[in-house]
Amino acid sequence: MGLTRRLCEIESTTYHEGAVGDFLAEFLAGRGWEVEKTPVAQPAESANAGPRWNVYGGAAGQTPDLVFSTHMDTVPPYVPFSEDAEWMYGRGVSDAKGILAAQIAAAEALRAEGFRIGLLFVSGEERDSAGAKAANLKPKGSRYLINGEPTENRVALASKGALRVVLRATGKMAHSAYPELGESAVHKLVEVMARLLKLELPVTEDVGPSTLNIGQIHGGHAPNVIADKAEAQVLVRLVGDSAPVKAALLEAARGLAEVDFTLEIPFARLRAPEGLPTMVAKFTTDIPQLSNWGEPLLLGPGNIHVAHTPQEKLAKKELLEAVEMYVKVAKRLLG
Repeated sequence: MGLTRRLCEIESTTYHEGAVGDFLAEFLAGRGWEVEKTPVAQPAESANAGPRWNVYGGAAGQTPDLVFSTHMDTVPPYVPFSEDAEWMYGRGVSDAKGILAAQIAAAEALRAEGFRIGLLFVSGEERDSAGAKAANLKPKGSRYLINGEPTENRVALASKGALRVVLRATGKMAHSAYPELGESAVHKLVEVMARLLKLELPVTEDVGPSTLNIGQIHGGHAPNVIADKAEAQVLVRLVGDSAPVKAALLEAARGLAEVDFTLEIPFARLRAPEGLPTMVAKFTTDIPQLSNWGEPLLLGPGNIHVAHTPQEKLAKKELLEAVEMYVKVAKRLLG
C-alpha cells in the first residue's frame, strides 16, 4: 500500500514521467535489482517536458523467464492521492501505479523462490506507446510477458485495437450573409461526421463490436464567417483487421475531407491459463508493441470504468489479491 501511495504522489502525466522513473530506479536498486534506465524520446509538442525513461529491473547476468510490465504515465489531470480503510483514491491508483506496486511485490516473492523474473516499466502508454516501442528494440529474451492493466484480477482473452484518425476539411472564407460566395469546411465535416455515426462497423462474436468515438471537432473563426477549415479527431476500437474500417472511413470522407490515420494498435487475442477468471478488454494496451518480450498475458487489479475519471479508485483488498494472482499465474506458466 505504501509503495502505491508514494508512486501516486509523484505526478507523471504522459510526457512527464521522468520523476517517477527516477524514483522507481532508485527504489529497485535499493532492493537488490540491477536497474537500467533507457531514455524515451519526447515528441515535438512536449520537447520542453524534460527527460523520461523506461525502467528495467532484473538479476545481473540473468535472462528472465518472465517479465512483469506496466506503464508509469497517467492521463491528465492529476488527482491527489487519498485513502480510507478500504480504498485508495487518486490519479494512477488503478491505472496503473497500484498494478506496478503489485507487480514488484509479486516479482520479489517469485525471485525469493528462485524464479528468473524481470520488471519493465514504460513511459507513454496513454498516448502512443513510445516507451513500449523503444523497449521492444532491446528485449531480454523472456518467454512470457504479463502486462498490467485494470482487469479486476481477471485474465484477458482479448484486447481491442485502436485506430486514431484525423479528418480535415477545407473551404472558402466568406461573409455568412452571402454563403454562395464561400464554401464551408464545417458543413463538409459535419456531413462526414453524420456518415461516420451511421457506419456498420465489424463485429467479432466472442469479443463484441468495433466502436467509434468522435472525440474532438475544431473549425471556423466566428458565427458570421463561412469557415475555411475544420478538423475532427476520431478513435475506433478495433475487433479485427483494420482494413475494412479504413476503407469505410475513406469512403465516408470521399470528396469532403482528407483522412490521416495517425495511430494504429492491432487487435490482440491472448491466452489465459485454464481455470482462472477471464474477461475481454475493450481498451488497448502496450502488448502489441512488446512483441519481442515473450508470449503476452494481460492481468491487473482495478476497474477500467473508473480509470481516466475523477473517481479513480482501487480497493486495498483487491490490490493484495493481485499480488497473489500474479504469483499464481507466473508459477502456472513457469511450471
